[in-house]
Amino acid sequence: MIRIGHGYDVHRLVEGRRLVLGGVDVPYERGLLGHSDADVVTHALADAILGAMRAGDIGRLFPDDDPAYEGADSLVLLSRVMGLARERGYALVDCDCTIAAEAPKLSPHRDAMRENLARALGCPVEDVGMKATTTEGLGFEGRGEGIAAWAVCLLDDGRPGSKV
Repeated sequence: MIRIGHGYDVHRLVEGRRLVLGGVDVPYERGLLGHSDADVVTHALADAILGAMRAGDIGRLFPDDDPAYEGADSLVLLSRVMGLARERGYALVDCDCTIAAEAPKLSPHRDAMRENLARALGCPVEDVGMKATTTEGLGFEGRGEGIAAWAVCLLDDGRPGSKV
């Protein structure tokens, strides 16, 4: 059985924080505000995996009021989510991510993001899609107030059959 999951995350851009996207330190004058490293791409992907398992969201597993996760590396959290999926009998089939940010330019970091996410997931880099877009100056992303990310994934539980 194939299960689909969708994830979304958004964080505000602020002074004094580093910008981490897909596990890459992206050079920029501001970073994302959050309890962990605030990596919206990795959080969205973790939520997509959890959604496919019908297991809630990343905040349920790693609460933002728990000091243990303050400044946490989101790639480590993603790896733990994928480990939970494997424990429950799921295998990752494929995933795809989209980042919405007016700045900075993200295309130079795309391959490194894919490699980091694939390593955390324990899958081939070919199974990780990554895109970035601007919002043409519209919305909070376009005004440079924050960055958003969406992710989808397919998990296979190994059982034969289909609901189609």
